[in-house]
Amino acid sequence: MDIESTSKPEFSLADFSRRGFLKGASALTAAAAATTPAKAATGRVVAYVGAYTDRGKGIHMFHLGSDGSLTPWKILEGIRSPSSLAFSPDKKFLYAVNEIGNFNGTTSGSVTSMSVGTDGDLRIINVVSSQGGGPAHLSVDPSGKWVLVANYGGGSVCVLPIMGDGSLGEFTDARLLPREATYGPQPSPLAPPGSFANSGHDAPHAHQAQTDPGGNFVLVTDLATDRIYSYRLDKTAGRLNASAQPYVQAGPGAGPRHFDFHPNGRWLYSLNEEASTIDFIAYDATTGAMKINASVSSLPQGFQGTNYPSEIHVSEDGRFVYGANRLNDTIGAYSIGPDGFLTATGHYWTRGSYPRHFAIEPYGRYLYVCHSRSDNVTAFGVDRGTGRLNFTGKYTGVGNPSKIVFLAL
Repeated sequence: MDIESTSKPEFSLADFSRRGFLKGASALTAAAAATTPAKAATGRVVAYVGAYTDRGKGIHMFHLGSDGSLTPWKILEGIRSPSSLAFSPDKKFLYAVNEIGNFNGTTSGSVTSMSVGTDGDLRIINVVSSQGGGPAHLSVDPSGKWVLVANYGGGSVCVLPIMGDGSLGEFTDARLLPREATYGPQPSPLAPPGSFANSGHDAPHAHQAQTDPGGNFVLVTDLATDRIYSYRLDKTAGRLNASAQPYVQAGPGAGPRHFDFHPNGRWLYSLNEEASTIDFIAYDATTGAMKINASVSSLPQGFQGTNYPSEIHVSEDGRFVYGANRLNDTIGAYSIGPDGFLTATGHYWTRGSYPRHFAIEPYGRYLYVCHSRSDNVTAFGVDRGTGRLNFTGKYTGVGNPSKIVFLAL
């Protein structure tokens, strides 16, 4: 396993081998050239970074350079704490949660709809209630008809209809997660030795709401009950109905946070925020049922102490899984076997503090990491043959960045 790039020079220069450093530096240019598709040479890409209002100014927009650089373009201000962003399938509209708890004098958060111009510029259309406090995640179903919102503070999931002009209509469903379930232990017995990770096992906390690839079921993670709930989506009425198997139970105190599907639609990988583990889950697209097949650590071998995993991503070709660790400040890379099981191949230091989110740009050349504590975004070259990440040396300052998404023009 490659762990050279996890080492932080301010802690131990000895952790870097001279051979590993020179090899990584010389491989960067070659890897970028070898993995850059022809289309990327002329394709223009805009990056959108949502940032919390305490230090961020709204949605920060950048133009991507062929070398992985982010050139500041403009900022859409006047939008409060847009911590999660999602495009409509046709890329004509962008939606953002406003992670607040006082929308229009209520205890709810809100969701903002925006139109996307031909040049990638944004214009606010309308703002509606998320029907719950502290919305932390949103997604758009494959049909482009519904926005799904996970209200972390409110412990609920909300369904909002998308109107013909891209605006959001009155909610069609707002469902509280079950309150009768037992909350997981703190700290999790599955966590690394010495861990004090505690993200909130006091009440239900919905952390992600997203459909399966077919758009038939909505999966919702609940950090407190250590469950991923499954609801059948009524695509006509925009309502959620419990599936035949209403949930899958993760390990005690695991704290499911985010998940991502494999391109085959039969496997998904769930990142646990308090256990620092990744669950490999078999998924039945006919019934919405899930079964946990295996669990692996999200951390480098031997790590002890507190860590908070944040984001997980399956590569577009279905060969690799990446998972981010906050406090350990690494991204773990895993190869996916023919049976779906994971094998760790490396952990890479993100070059910042508290990596909350990361994403790979549309052409697969670069991976970008948002650091909420060090107020920057770092860029890594992606070797799509091996899954290795190579730091480009490029930093971009953004106050408290939360999520990054891309638009290929």
